[in-house]
Amino acid sequence: MKSKLKILSIVGTRPEVIKMAPVIRELSKHPGRIESVVVSTAQHREMLDQTLKVFGIKPDVDLNLMRPNQTLAQITTAAIEAVERVLREMKPDVVLVQGDTTTVFAASLAAFYCRIAVGHVEAGLRSFDRWNPYPEEINRRLADVLADYYFAPTARARENLLREGVPTEKVFVTGNTVVDALRYAAGVPYEPRGPEIKNILGAAGRLILVTAHRRENWDEPLANICDAFCELVREFPDLNIVYPVHLNPKVRHTVQAKLNGVDRIHLIEPVDYLTLVHLMKRSHLVLTDSGGIQEEAPTFGKPVLVMRKVTERPEAAEAGLALIVGTDRERIVAETRRLLTDETAYRRMSTASNPYGDGEAARRIVEVLLDRVSP
Repeated sequence: MKSKLKILSIVGTRPEVIKMAPVIRELSKHPGRIESVVVSTAQHREMLDQTLKVFGIKPDVDLNLMRPNQTLAQITTAAIEAVERVLREMKPDVVLVQGDTTTVFAASLAAFYCRIAVGHVEAGLRSFDRWNPYPEEINRRLADVLADYYFAPTARARENLLREGVPTEKVFVTGNTVVDALRYAAGVPYEPRGPEIKNILGAAGRLILVTAHRRENWDEPLANICDAFCELVREFPDLNIVYPVHLNPKVRHTVQAKLNGVDRIHLIEPVDYLTLVHLMKRSHLVLTDSGGIQEEAPTFGKPVLVMRKVTERPEAAEAGLALIVGTDRERIVAETRRLLTDETAYRRMSTASNPYGDGEAARRIVEVLLDRVSP
């Protein structure tokens, strides 16, 4: 009979590392009871490695699956096959996955094929639109169909799962591990790398942090977003916009064509997690189509304008910390202008209570595993 619980955590992208890192670190605090194994699919290579380093995590297995211009079907099938080989060799008691990426769905399916229990961190988020975010909404729903333990970040996520028929005893409201990760990152010494980031952080005036890369926003929607940024810097002479541009070639083509050389719009390469945290802290507000940043920015009291049609994270909007503005140029400009000119509106969005937790989510998740799973 095994004396330790063997838990295998799988990550593939930077957002997964950010939210799984607190759980992986918490698992390591129980060496007498838990054998913790970390597997990376490297669905995203460079940004994944940067973030692993921040949290001091070295994968035990690196599948190195990233290939140039791979399709969703190619990465899915490659991940299922590679993860299945690892699972059959290592025979863990539980596979932990986080979120809504192709890695998450593929790893969950591979674990199911191997008859191994799946714990889904950040289970239950729903936009109720299968095409937004695409393909993440379906990835997350499928992972929830395959899961055995559901770590819901909020009461809303728990309600979604219960409506779908998940038994009450399998759902645990833990808070979102992103708050745990931000607390850790805030305590890590930081020195800007290179003059570019140092100058942006030290620039006078107001700073807007932008992230925009979602698949459903490619082409015309992203072009509209970029046009809005051009209009904003023309209207507000004290405004700087910093935009870490995603590595995807389709994103970079549109952004460079629209924004390259525009005064006070700083197009920079993707940044490491600590730099992103400090840009967020320095910013006046955040415009994003990212999922995780909708949760991260409110932790720092930064208003968020969400450049998407719908969100699977409605709690920030309901709390008054975020507003969904879509990808219409006029709407983006109007709502940004309002926050730049109306102090009352800005204060209302920057001081509401963060609905995403208290920084103890990872501890709660590991406590559940120790209590519910037998080695």
